[in-house]
Amino acid sequence: MKNIKSKQNKLQVFMLMAAFAIFSFVSCSKDDDPAEDPIATFQYEINEDNPLEVKFMNFSLNAETYFWDFGDENSSTVENPTHEYEVYGTYEVTLTATNADGVSSSFSETIELQDPDEALALIAGETSKTWRLYREGAVLGVGPDKEGARTWWALENDGSRPCVFYHEFTFHRNGDFVFDDKGVFWGEVAIFAGTDVNETCFEAIPSNMFNSDGVDVSAFLGGTHAFEFDSGTNMITLNGNGAWMGMPQLGTTGESIVPVDTKSFKIESIEQHEGYDLMIIAYSYADLYWDFTYAHYHDPSLEPDVVDEQDEDPPLETITPTELGHTFESDDSFDYLGAIMGASIINTGADDPEDADATNVGEFIRTDAQYQEAILRVYPDPKNILFDNFTTVSVDVYLPSSNDYDPLTEKVIIGFGNMHDDGGNWWQNLIQHESDELALDEWVTVTFELDSPTYSGEEDGQTVYDRDNLDMVFIQIGGTDHTSEGVFYIRNLIFE
Repeated sequence: MKNIKSKQNKLQVFMLMAAFAIFSFVSCSKDDDPAEDPIATFQYEINEDNPLEVKFMNFSLNAETYFWDFGDENSSTVENPTHEYEVYGTYEVTLTATNADGVSSSFSETIELQDPDEALALIAGETSKTWRLYREGAVLGVGPDKEGARTWWALENDGSRPCVFYHEFTFHRNGDFVFDDKGVFWGEVAIFAGTDVNETCFEAIPSNMFNSDGVDVSAFLGGTHAFEFDSGTNMITLNGNGAWMGMPQLGTTGESIVPVDTKSFKIESIEQHEGYDLMIIAYSYADLYWDFTYAHYHDPSLEPDVVDEQDEDPPLETITPTELGHTFESDDSFDYLGAIMGASIINTGADDPEDADATNVGEFIRTDAQYQEAILRVYPDPKNILFDNFTTVSVDVYLPSSNDYDPLTEKVIIGFGNMHDDGGNWWQNLIQHESDELALDEWVTVTFELDSPTYSGEEDGQTVYDRDNLDMVFIQIGGTDHTSEGVFYIRNLIFE
């Protein structure tokens, strides 16, 4: 019996050891699995009441420990720390997140802490500070974004709009914002289209201040309003009906041809120079970026004079091509019309919406500008075009049903104008052809007879054959005077 018990004991011991080995193997296998790689990231919030205090919010993944370098020789291992800096300035903050295996990931962000009083002093001085449009170089304009600022259109002190260079905008430390129109105003087309003052400098009196809808917009004229400055975001908010800076129609989220009670814009930068300061402000919308450069002169003798009359540019060369157009398959798939610009964007080389394997086409992006079109001019240097060798112009268009066609229209316009001589007024003397409503979700070829325009600006019934100064072709999809966005496709703009 003793031997049998011994064997039984040995068997039991063996089975226990085997079970323990299996358990140990499984346990060790799980423990030996590598931890997922950490991803370090964070956001921060500056205390409005104490601009030196910053709350850091940790959004790291797969980490167990954290190390913060606040950029001022201080650090922390707290997961979500709040740190108070001693002095205002710019700091690079780095978060290092480490997982259970000791693998680390780092993420850095530069933060700028401004003394609100010092920042306000740059804008409003000790008591007040007056700003006027800078009078050197391109001082305002529009583009698709900050990186492309003023690429679509820009204004210089060249005599084309002299009145806007006299306007004064004064910020007072007590919160007052004063606009002095100096007795003159510019008839911005977005507001005054179709009126007697459109695209001209005119006397700044209430009787002249009626917009294209006949609405009184005299609140845009000089007056005293209020402003607020947020040093954390560099945003200025103007409060008071009709208060504006930049252009009257620009607002916080878009354009308005009537005065509004409040609007905000961002101060992109303030630079201090010897004898003067420069301030750039910006209105940023989806696919649209307006910015303006203003100057304050401590030494008035340094301020250039306003150019009151515009010098005429030398005349353009004239061509009579036998081939003209653009397929939009690529940037260089064109005959002469290779310079593409305008508030509407054409991206060449896009996939065909019906067949991604087909020849590439143009993606036509309508932005939220009040008036817009895609413009094509002779590349690389603009030229006047005589259309004597052509009788028609056609283009293939694809209108996706995914767009909102209220108020977008299901129509296409091809037109012609003179940008060289008319400058900002080219649309007042244009010739255009407008289609009927088109089918959606399919390619449609639109063809126009060049001798039968639907509209002529200079003279009723005038055609391209009656003009020798047409230096641009424009395409408009979705209608004219509204800010609705849309995406369309085009190919094969052909003159025959």
